[in-house]
Amino acid sequence: MLLGFKTELCPNNQQKTLLAKHAGVARHAYNWGLWLTRNILNHNSNNPSGKLKFPTAIDLHKLLVAMVKPNNYWYYEVSKTAPQYALRYLSSAWKRCFTKMSGQPKFKKKGRDDSFPTECYANTLDGSISVGFDRIKLPRIGWIKTYEILPDNVTPKSVTISRKADRWFVSFKVEREYEITEKSVDIVGVDLGIKSLATLSTGEVFVGAKSYKKLESKLSRLQYLNRNKTKFSNNWKKAQLKIARLHSKIANIRKDTLHKLTTYLAKNHSQIVIEDLNVSGMMSNHKLAKAVGSMGFYEFRRQLEYKCELYSSELIVVDRWFPSSKTCSNCGEVKQSLSLSERVFNCEHCGFSCDRDLNASLNLAMAVSLLRNAGANDRDSLWTG
Repeated sequence: MLLGFKTELCPNNQQKTLLAKHAGVARHAYNWGLWLTRNILNHNSNNPSGKLKFPTAIDLHKLLVAMVKPNNYWYYEVSKTAPQYALRYLSSAWKRCFTKMSGQPKFKKKGRDDSFPTECYANTLDGSISVGFDRIKLPRIGWIKTYEILPDNVTPKSVTISRKADRWFVSFKVEREYEITEKSVDIVGVDLGIKSLATLSTGEVFVGAKSYKKLESKLSRLQYLNRNKTKFSNNWKKAQLKIARLHSKIANIRKDTLHKLTTYLAKNHSQIVIEDLNVSGMMSNHKLAKAVGSMGFYEFRRQLEYKCELYSSELIVVDRWFPSSKTCSNCGEVKQSLSLSERVFNCEHCGFSCDRDLNASLNLAMAVSLLRNAGANDRDSLWTG
């Protein structure tokens, strides 16, 4: 199984300059290609009889070499794969747009999500990528130290370099063998929420990190102090760096909490039942958007999917219309309405009383047996994956 490995680099000042140049060239090539393709689309929409062929990634790279490179000498100071892969990513973005999977690609801004890929070339001495004990060799940059030990016996053909705030990271794919761990629980239902991140049918409750809420006042203070600084001045750049570092800290705390929870679930449970949440719909509610975004529901499911495969567990996703919160886990009676303010579920039919989230997780755990006993039509309405 291929998994991504990401770690922080420890470059010197000269290497930081080279990394920034690579990211700048990749950004320039991407923006140039986006400008060209947008002009072609505008021309085709205004001239139906004389349409131009929409360029592929190879066509864009040929045009870049002929039109852009000769006028910008700094293209020759970096690896040739940086602009080449940037145009490939642009071509993929347009394909997703044409198939209505996403919107139109946008221009990249300097200092925001700077990244570039690089790969080894054939028949070149300085183009190979090598992984050492605590360092990695990149084309045109050389050996760069890392803050942690790298995996053994790994020779990646390509790596991706990215920057968050003032920190540089390297990521590449690593072959990982499947692990069969001892499972303590066969079936567990997991109900995600805002008050607590996850409530398990076993009674365990995992509180979310809520890093944004904890650091929101500090972030607001930094942004307030930066309001009157002259844009692009040294003091403005220092303030922007502090804000970026704090944003990165908030995201890292959230990811760490999710990684610990998903690893625990995948390692110790044979079958994990979750609900197919409409995260985009929940984010459209301005009263809940901040709390939902700080929990990271989408990232939780993404991590759980590949970790269940890694640790030989089964992930079961119940349809979002399954009334897990409204159904009594004791007698099966379904309530007509249940407001968000009601944190305790009280069944009027059998008198059962239980925490709202625990009741929902119990219903999700029992959904497996309901599926096995349900007919074909009921099964399609209950199950999504």
